[in-house]
Amino acid sequence: MNEVSPTSDRMRLAPVAISPLLDPRLGDMENDHSATKQRTLLAIAGSLLAEISLTKLLFAWFVSILLPAVLLGLAPLVLTAWIGEASDRFAEATGVGAALVVLAVLAVGWIGWRPLFRLAETNFWSLNALAVQPGYAFWREALRHLTERSLNRKSGAELARIRSLSCAGAGILLFAVAGLVAFAVWPQTRWMGSVADLASPRLLIFPTIANTVVIMSSYLAFASLVWGFADAGVDQPLDLEAFDAAPAGARVWRVAHLSDVHVVGERYGFRVESGRGGPRGNDRLEQAFARLAALHAKQPLDLVLVSGDMTDAGTSAEWAEFLDIVGAHPELAARMLILPGNHDVNIVDRTNPARLDLPFSPIKALRKMRALSAMAAVQGMRVTASTAQSPGSTLSEALESRRTSIEDFAANGGFHRSSELARLWHELFPLILPPDQEDGLGVAILNSNADTNFSFTNALGLMAVGQALRLTETFDRFPKARWIVALHHHLTEYPMPVAAFSERVGTALINGSWFLRVLKPYASRIVVMHGHRHKDWIGACGLLKIVSAPSPVMAKELSPTHFYIHALAAGPDGSLRLLTPERVEIAAPAGA
Repeated sequence: MNEVSPTSDRMRLAPVAISPLLDPRLGDMENDHSATKQRTLLAIAGSLLAEISLTKLLFAWFVSILLPAVLLGLAPLVLTAWIGEASDRFAEATGVGAALVVLAVLAVGWIGWRPLFRLAETNFWSLNALAVQPGYAFWREALRHLTERSLNRKSGAELARIRSLSCAGAGILLFAVAGLVAFAVWPQTRWMGSVADLASPRLLIFPTIANTVVIMSSYLAFASLVWGFADAGVDQPLDLEAFDAAPAGARVWRVAHLSDVHVVGERYGFRVESGRGGPRGNDRLEQAFARLAALHAKQPLDLVLVSGDMTDAGTSAEWAEFLDIVGAHPELAARMLILPGNHDVNIVDRTNPARLDLPFSPIKALRKMRALSAMAAVQGMRVTASTAQSPGSTLSEALESRRTSIEDFAANGGFHRSSELARLWHELFPLILPPDQEDGLGVAILNSNADTNFSFTNALGLMAVGQALRLTETFDRFPKARWIVALHHHLTEYPMPVAAFSERVGTALINGSWFLRVLKPYASRIVVMHGHRHKDWIGACGLLKIVSAPSPVMAKELSPTHFYIHALAAGPDGSLRLLTPERVEIAAPAGA
């Protein structure tokens, strides 16, 4: 007969409920460290100043701003020094030897002027993207905000007029300020250089800085005037007055639009933005997908669009959780399209806003490759890539030749490969889901994220000119097709009151007004769908309809959420009509 040992008895005891003094499932102040919903931007900025790495910050500023500024201001001095040297050689030329010297100088100039020009051009547009356009957008929104608040936040057509006038006023005022700066600094500039100057670089420091200030101030002055009046003339956003009616017998597409699901990699994980004020884990998203699957079984969907921020910080664990949730619903996955949001590619450290990437950090490229891998897994065989190396190929086909490079980079890193893959990332967009027939519905998937190095500025958006050009080329290639234009960032500030100015800056598409003008000629056959702000808004800029998706996840812990299934219909005139959407409610999970 076997006797039961005391140890075996202890192993059979029922588990005892453990109630710690600090319940880790409820989180603590560390979970609110970067939460803009729990802390003010001023408080986060204070923590940032206390914890930031000044060495990395100074180096990032030097590489991103100071070095481009120096090279831009130095370019005219180098160019004129070469012209002066070449002229002297021509004047002194006698005999065969001198002629050879002259030819050598000309050859060097012919070979060297193109790289010099490209360098100056690159640095000019770098400063434009980092400082000039964001500065103008900040100024414009500040004036709009002050005007709207002082006039008691009017609405409708009256608000549209106020916004138009504010844009023009912002352009005029910034023109005056920037012009005064250029005029004041002009006496310190020097535009003619010599070889002797180049031999004593310290003598060129102040003229170089002055040159840069005058160049960028003059550009800002005239550009802000042009931008201000262009923004004033563009159609201002208004709430959609009424949904369209479906024409008899028209083809109708059902599109579920979700955004900002912010998947976390832990069962009890909190999110960067909401901290302890938001839900834990991924139960809400699982519930949303289960609800969507049931609706799809009753009435099939054509598309499921998730317009960015699939993850909370772009980590491997978060992408694994997202793909597991999607993989549990193969019928939905076969119709799904995803695109990158700022939380997928720009969050340096989800717990510390003081962390920053260096401009050439491989980790930046790694986050993009994670997002790209997920997009290829979800829709890679259905969308075509824009890269010139593989025209007309699917995303999966375009990436196949880079597979080894991407896998090796993910395993081992490397600065050279990081730079190469960062260029690939920008060249791929827009990704295109082509229409199934010449007058069908296509989807253009855009990357609207600005390249930022700092968690504190992670939310900025910027539409690259090359990407916009490739988009319009696609529209022109399918002249009868209708389109969903899908991106993460909002093109314009909504015509609704905001509690604080911080809601109007730091999150918008910096050149959104310009992109609206790009889309205007195609507006009747486009619906723009985006996320980012977690706002439930449907409106229009002229004929261009814009749909902003609420987040089915990001809400107070015990609050319900929702999303929409949109119905889009083909109009007999070639237009794309937006019908009344179906609202899908998501209750807070039990025990949340």
